[in-house]
Amino acid sequence: MEEYKIKDRVFCKYIPSDELETITNKISKQINIDYKDKEIMFIVVLNGAFMFASDLFKKIEGKAKISFVKLSSYSGNQTTGKVRELIGLNEDIKDKDVIIVEDIIDTGITMENLLKKLSSYKPKTLEIATLMFKPHRFMKDYPIKYIGKDIEDEFIIGYGFDYDGYGRNLKDIYQEKK
Repeated sequence: MEEYKIKDRVFCKYIPSDELETITNKISKQINIDYKDKEIMFIVVLNGAFMFASDLFKKIEGKAKISFVKLSSYSGNQTTGKVRELIGLNEDIKDKDVIIVEDIIDTGITMENLLKKLSSYKPKTLEIATLMFKPHRFMKDYPIKYIGKDIEDEFIIGYGFDYDGYGRNLKDIYQEKK
C-alpha cells in the first residue's frame, strides 16, 4: 500500500517498516551501551509512542521497567500549545535512571512540560528517546539524547502516529500528500 486515505486526507508512504526497525535497533544498541549494568525506568508517552516503545523495550538488555503517561497537546493535526495531562505517573522514579520514550518532538512544548514534572521527582538521570524529531520546529533548549530520525515539518501517520485516532495501526509511516 503506497497511499492511505483517512477522512479528507491522503497520505503517501514515507518511512518503511524496515527503516523503522533499523532506527529502533540503533537507539536500543546505544541505550544498552550507555546503561550497561544499570536498571532503566522507561516512561512512555501515550498514545503515539506505544509501537516504538514496544519494539525498543524488547531490544533492551538487562534490568528494565516500563510505565506510561498520557499527555495531549494536539487537536486534529495542529498543536494547541497547551499540555493536558490525562494519565499520570504511578511509579517511584526517585534516584532512578529514567528514559522518556516519545514518538515525535516538534516544538518541544509537551516534552518541556513533562521534563519539569518528572524532574521534581528527583530521578538520578533523565534522558529522552524520540523516534522522530522536527529540528526546524523545535523552540526549546533541552538536550535530546536519542533521536531516531530528523524529519521536515510534515504531518505523519502510522506506527503509532494518527489523524483523529486513525492510522496508528499501519506498520509504515506515511506523510500527508500535498
